[in-house]
Amino acid sequence: MAPLLLFLILHKINRCNVYGNGWIVDITHRITPEMISWGTGGVGLGQFLWLKKSIKKGDNINSSFMNLSVYTGTHVDAPGHFIGSDFDAGFHVDNLDLDVFNGPGLLVDVPRDKNKITAEVMESLNIPKGIKRVLFRTSNTDRGLMYKREEDLSFVEFSADGAKWLVENTDIKLEGVDYLSVAAYDDLDSAHIELLMSKEIIPVEGLKLDEVDSGLYYVNCLPMRLIGAEGSPVRCVLLS
Repeated sequence: MAPLLLFLILHKINRCNVYGNGWIVDITHRITPEMISWGTGGVGLGQFLWLKKSIKKGDNINSSFMNLSVYTGTHVDAPGHFIGSDFDAGFHVDNLDLDVFNGPGLLVDVPRDKNKITAEVMESLNIPKGIKRVLFRTSNTDRGLMYKREEDLSFVEFSADGAKWLVENTDIKLEGVDYLSVAAYDDLDSAHIELLMSKEIIPVEGLKLDEVDSGLYYVNCLPMRLIGAEGSPVRCVLLS
């Protein structure tokens, strides 16, 4: 099969995200060998899943094993990801408050003429007080960056002052974004630390927000219960 045709088929499959007669929308990216992954040089995630036991090879069961980063695809960061003292103190993904991951949330569109979510952009979004879960859709979704094998360092995410404004002026506790990092590539540390230092705000990264209307939903996200890990893949859905 031609590589382009295979890509288009996988791209279409990855976009199949509606269940329950339309009231459940999956906003989690499928994990595939072609999926973008940091530091792979544009070759994608590669083989991460294999059959250790196979019925076709004479075993009585099929049994798969996997090997991948906790930051693969749609995932969550815990405070210990960027703050060493928090990692040592046990602020890991298994200790995150599941109440933050589940409840009413708002999907908003960031102005497409902005290349960062700054304090000015945050103020312009007029996010109501009391909203605890906000998913930010940017031009990353329009450009299909999560469907590419190559890292695109021009992705739109938070600047440090935008993250600080969110912390100081909103009630947001779960912040979702549509690329692999909540922070801009040229300032990864400070924006992450602004969000994570309170230990009350949870970033969810790599969301699949194409073909979803903006507005109010019920958000359901669940990370894996990985003891001692500072991040985890997560399955997220919206209930309308």
